[in-house]
Amino acid sequence: MEKLKDSIKIDDSIKKYWQEQAQQVAWYKKPETILSTNNDSWYDWYTDGELNSCYLALDYHVEQGRGEQTALIYDSPVTGQKQKFSYSELTSLVAKFAGVLRDQGVNKGDRVLIYMPMIPQAAIAMLACARLGAIHSVVFGGFAAHELAVRINDAEPTIIIGASCGIEIDKVIPYKPLIDEAIEIATHKPQHCIIYQREQAQATLIPSRDLNWQAQMDIAVEIPPVSVNSTDPLYILYTSGTTGKPKGVVRDNGGHAVAMLYSMKHVYGMHTGDVFWAASDVGWVVGHSYIIYGTLMAGCTTIMYEGKPIRTPDAGAFWRVCAEYKVNALFSAPTAFRAIGKEDPKGELLKNYDLSSLKRLYLAGERLDPATYYWLKDTTQLPVIDHWWQTETGWPIASTPLDDGHGNVVATKAGSAGFPIKGYDVQILDASGKQVPAGQQGSVAIKLPLPPGCLATVYRDPQRLISGYLSDFPGYYTSGDGGYIDEAGYLFIMGRIDDVINVAGHRLSTGEMEEVLSSHPAVAECAVVGIDDSLKGQVPLGLVVIKNGISASDEELISELKQSIRNDIGAIASLKNLVIIDRLPKTRSGKILRKTLRQMIDGEEIDIPSTIEDIQVITELSSRLVNINK
Repeated sequence: MEKLKDSIKIDDSIKKYWQEQAQQVAWYKKPETILSTNNDSWYDWYTDGELNSCYLALDYHVEQGRGEQTALIYDSPVTGQKQKFSYSELTSLVAKFAGVLRDQGVNKGDRVLIYMPMIPQAAIAMLACARLGAIHSVVFGGFAAHELAVRINDAEPTIIIGASCGIEIDKVIPYKPLIDEAIEIATHKPQHCIIYQREQAQATLIPSRDLNWQAQMDIAVEIPPVSVNSTDPLYILYTSGTTGKPKGVVRDNGGHAVAMLYSMKHVYGMHTGDVFWAASDVGWVVGHSYIIYGTLMAGCTTIMYEGKPIRTPDAGAFWRVCAEYKVNALFSAPTAFRAIGKEDPKGELLKNYDLSSLKRLYLAGERLDPATYYWLKDTTQLPVIDHWWQTETGWPIASTPLDDGHGNVVATKAGSAGFPIKGYDVQILDASGKQVPAGQQGSVAIKLPLPPGCLATVYRDPQRLISGYLSDFPGYYTSGDGGYIDEAGYLFIMGRIDDVINVAGHRLSTGEMEEVLSSHPAVAECAVVGIDDSLKGQVPLGLVVIKNGISASDEELISELKQSIRNDIGAIASLKNLVIIDRLPKTRSGKILRKTLRQMIDGEEIDIPSTIEDIQVITELSSRLVNINK
């Protein structure tokens, strides 16, 4: 990596292009240096620029005369509460909470950990940190105390901002005891905790340490945004690491602002005044980019939804929100729509709502299988756009463009994440780092430099940036995903590289097998994992969830599904076993826990990830699966 300057051949056209895009940002000081290397043998965008991300998201729009426009809508079917905030109102609240933080000694460069549910105060806390130049680290509300303590030790926050509880469909989860336990476990001790009290569960505050959110807001004064350098960190967002220690992805301010404005316009087609709904959580990168920063920087209305795609109250929940607030574009994970499709296979509930404002559906977070793609397309009659990106990149790497540059619609392709977006030179490489022919699978890598907005470093561990992403193929960022680019240039992401299994010397993609299984009209969702086999090394095993209202027996379905695999992929891929189950174990963001499934089946000690949505699913499955391989 000492020769990074030599491995990155920067075309002047790249600098010129991103210099032009930077003109969309209301800088305090416009940058003259567009791209440069730094002391960590990495590189920086707009290193001499100065700005404030909170100003761009709020104050700027008030100054432009849009203060009365709705900035944020809070919709909580689990509490029955709804609330709207104009740009002026949200700016005032954020400025005041920045005053609360300043009163407690938080300054530019300090870290603030935020542990909250999907309520407006989470957005206010994030933006207030940005206003001060403080670095926020949002941890998904409800994370176990141990996992929270790990993040406290790494980020070393001055302050923790929390809420008294989170609310699920049928239960209230007290957060304060988890915060208290995490601080007890952690070696680093924050100076204060600021707790927002929710009426569903009041928290007990420790007098010497804890502060009441509202009481502090009542005495605070509003403060203006602080100017920060483009390369100053905006936030740290932890993503799981192979070593067990989570990686703190660091996002800068300047490159991030450019990427947010660019993507809102060129990827999502959103304009000032549009309503954009990212049905995610602020604990994930989607929530950072497209519930908070990108949507507000673009002058759009954003929605914070405290609910689920089903059971709040039914599988029409998403359609209700879209109709009620005249949503122009909806972004969610495929798993959300698979859940909706399982509950309402014929899309009957959708007919109850006026979706005339809804222009496009965007899906990301995991591969959009063709069956879900076609179901969603046929049911809604809307463009369904699968796109691919990562926590590390912060914004999409690939998507189907809005048009071809001449006003003509570009067709989406089932199973594909579209085309690489301007700034991402995506290549498919073999084990030796050479490009493979069109249609052939390999490692998906991005030729350096990455565009603005991607990770600046791994917090407190720049060597981990090198070992984790840059060492496999010199001059490339390694995504960790496998896939291929077809003859027409469409990119297909087939899953993590470790989801390729070796059956008697044949390398097979579990993603391809899942595609075959999910195409069966009775299948709601599925997972295929490779399990140990003494003869063949590995064999595939399928786990399938069936849609509601299916009359065929399990035996009939299993026979049909096994035959589908044999017909479409071949005898070598014949499933050793196929199990029909009620639920798949997933993370809160909807990703299927394939590694955990493999461990269960192979009788290994199970590493239960901190991000699991419902640990009971693991308990229910483990007794069924542990003996399958014997």
